[in-house]
Amino acid sequence: MTQYQLTKRTLIGILSFALSWTPAVSADTIQIKGLIQGRSGALMIVKTSDSETLTVMLTDTTEVGQVQGVLKARRKEMSMAALIPGLAVQIQAIHGEHNQLVAKSVKFKGDDLKRAQAIEAGLHETSAQTQQNAAEIKKSQEELEKQKAALQQQQEQVAAHEQKIAENKAAIDAAIARFGQLDDYYILDEQTVYFGNGKVNIEPKYNAPLLQLAQKAKNINGYMIEIKGYASSTGSESLNQKLSEDRADNVANLLIQQGHIPLTNMLAPAAMGESQQVGNDTSAEGQAQNRRVVVRVLQNKAIAGVPTGF
Repeated sequence: MTQYQLTKRTLIGILSFALSWTPAVSADTIQIKGLIQGRSGALMIVKTSDSETLTVMLTDTTEVGQVQGVLKARRKEMSMAALIPGLAVQIQAIHGEHNQLVAKSVKFKGDDLKRAQAIEAGLHETSAQTQQNAAEIKKSQEELEKQKAALQQQQEQVAAHEQKIAENKAAIDAAIARFGQLDDYYILDEQTVYFGNGKVNIEPKYNAPLLQLAQKAKNINGYMIEIKGYASSTGSESLNQKLSEDRADNVANLLIQQGHIPLTNMLAPAAMGESQQVGNDTSAEGQAQNRRVVVRVLQNKAIAGVPTGF
């Protein structure tokens, strides 16, 4: 046997031995290429290049690696945490006990991982911004609801105020219609109260007559109380005007507070000052007659019709 023949036979033997130790891929192994769409624990959703969606199970024995080198012949072991949505992967899988796909190995390129991480970061930022926008929108909606509620309350208050104004106007119109002829009335009772010189307080002797007048007036339909205060011409005109005003006010207060005459039945007390003198101011007796308040119970003729007496 020549040396060439020996060398050839030796090489064939070595090659046969090497081939006998090459790990063979099982016919049941499934090759999957695609993009990770999502992860849920040990389950990984992968969309293949032909748009088929597969669910692959990861196990403790699943090898995860990043291929490296020009020819992609080297592999760097990686954590399963690297298997993120958007990552392009190559999967060797087999059918498990319940015919589910179980990953034996998952490989991916470093550039693909970087792109997937960038996409995930962008999605996270977008999600955070979306959540912030949603929170701001919710806050704006809550503020809008508060403003709407406040506006509705204001509108209700305005409506109530307008209704009150309308009611007051109706009452005023009714009063005008009812008392439109107050210059044409019956005098059904009258009481005169006299005052000392410079005095405005009512003497106690007039309390009973004034209260009796008030009590009688309440029995008259649509009665009104007219009060006019006067003063003598002794002293300054401005002082006498003030005296007549204070005297009329004090009589009005007595009828309202003690006689319980409603304000709606009271004409505004009139301060007549030195006008309409009834006595001669050159005498003490005449001056005393002029220092007075005249109280009258009136009834409009339109309301009374034909008077029946008092």
